[in-house]
Amino acid sequence: MTGANRGIGLEVVRRLAERGWSVVLGSRDVDRGREAARGLDGVVVHALDVADPASVQALADRVRDEHGGLDVLVNNAGIHYDTWQDAVHADLEVVSEAMRVNVLGAWRMVVACADLLRPGARVVNVSSGAGSFGETAGGGGVPAYAVSKAALDMLTVKLAADLRSHGVLVNAVCPGWVATDMGGAGGRPLAAGAASVLYAVDLPPGGPTGTFTRDGAPVPW
Repeated sequence: MTGANRGIGLEVVRRLAERGWSVVLGSRDVDRGREAARGLDGVVVHALDVADPASVQALADRVRDEHGGLDVLVNNAGIHYDTWQDAVHADLEVVSEAMRVNVLGAWRMVVACADLLRPGARVVNVSSGAGSFGETAGGGGVPAYAVSKAALDMLTVKLAADLRSHGVLVNAVCPGWVATDMGGAGGRPLAAGAASVLYAVDLPPGGPTGTFTRDGAPVPW
């Protein structure tokens, strides 16, 4: 689980730990990750910066050595819900950072962990309705975040096609507007956002792949 020391990521980690799963919590700040995981049985914390190829490979190597493989990979790490800018006047350094984390970070994780994914494994890319053409057609706002999430959705489709023959399910999910540090106050409770992620985690072998859902229902691309 990437980006999991707070918010939706941590809630998903907590729910999986309650099931008795062995969970790897990736966090850029290991101390914060360990504090977040305090009291959660079966959760191990490793340093992870999805924008750093060496960090991603180091985590993949540790998972191989310590666990032998993966049943689920959740790409949750994300940055820059950029409400302060529009597309015409966007700071392209912010856009570049969003792409490096929100898209290439998830892509890098799948590439590094591809040979660790067991048959029937699930890859869950945490996306957003902000990246949906169907939900935001004609609307502005959060350009870096929205464009990066739209790209993540296309990546989901491409990975799903490539990994289908290996029995690996790759799906994108939108947790909705959730009351987190990124989402701000007024959103849905963490449990509701986590449920959308867990829907894709819990898909059975041979289940749907290459989909985009919220609360288990399709979101328009």
